[in-house]
Amino acid sequence: MNASTTPARAFEYPRVLSIAGSDSGGGAGIQADLKTIAALGCFGMTAITALTAQNTTGVRAIHAVPLQMLTDQIDAVMEDIGVHAVKIGMLHSADTVRAVAAAIDKHKLPNVVLDPVMIATSGAVLIDQEAIAVLVSQLFPRAALVTPNLDEAALLVGNPLRSEADMEAAARHLIALGAKAVLIKGGHLTGDTVSDLLLTSDGEPRWMRAPRVPTANTHGTGCTLSSAIASHLALGAPLPQAVQLARDYVRGALAAGAAVRTGSGSGPLNHSHAPQPMRLLPLR
Repeated sequence: MNASTTPARAFEYPRVLSIAGSDSGGGAGIQADLKTIAALGCFGMTAITALTAQNTTGVRAIHAVPLQMLTDQIDAVMEDIGVHAVKIGMLHSADTVRAVAAAIDKHKLPNVVLDPVMIATSGAVLIDQEAIAVLVSQLFPRAALVTPNLDEAALLVGNPLRSEADMEAAARHLIALGAKAVLIKGGHLTGDTVSDLLLTSDGEPRWMRAPRVPTANTHGTGCTLSSAIASHLALGAPLPQAVQLARDYVRGALAAGAAVRTGSGSGPLNHSHAPQPMRLLPLR
C-alpha cells in the first residue's frame, strides 16, 4: 500500500499509563494493570518504579529503578504518545514520589488515580515512612482520586478502621489533607457485604455495596481496581460512574478466578473474564 492509498488516521486509542512496580508473579503491579487496561479496551503503557521478586506467597526482594530511568520512561511516553489517564501504584521512596509529582506537573498528566500501595496482600510493607508524608503532601493534591484500602487508610490517618463510620471519618480526614476525592475500599471489614466509600470534595458520601465474592484469590485486587478506574476515566466516564464500572469489572474477575489455583498463596484475579475490543476515540 503506497502513501496515496493509506487510510487517513482519524482515530486514537484511549491510552492509560501505569506508573507502578513490577510483580514477577504477574498478579499485581504493572502486570495486573496492563491486563486490566487491555481487557477494558484501552492501550496500556508503563513507567516502572521498582522491580519486585514475588509470588502468591509474598515479596522477597525489591529493587528500585533509578530515578532518571523512571523520569525518562514517563518523558518518552508523553513526548510521543500521550495519555488520557494515569494510574499510580507502588512508590517506595520519597525521592520517587517527588519525581512522579514533578512529572505530573511537567506533562500536565490528566485523570490521575493514585493507589497508595503501602502494604502487600501478604502483609509486606512496601513504602518507607518519609515516602508516606511526601505522598500526602505532593500527590494527594495532584490526583483526581486516591484509593486506599482499610489498612492503608488506617496508616494514613493514624487510627484503625473497624466500621463504616470509621471509614467515613477517615475519608473526610484524607480530603482535609488535600485529596480531591477518596475511595476507601472496605473489603477487609467482616461480613457478607463489601462496602466501599467514595467521598469527593463536595462532601457527599457515596456508598457502594455488593455481596462479598467468596474466593481466596485476591492478589492484585487493588491494582486492578485502580487501573480499571483509570481506564474508564480514559474512556470518558465521570468519576462516580468510572468507580462503579471498575468495581463491577473487579467483582467479575474475582468470581471468574475463584475456582482456579495459581500458586500456593493468594492467587490472581481472572483479568480476561470479559475482554472488550480495543476502543477507538476520534483523533484530538
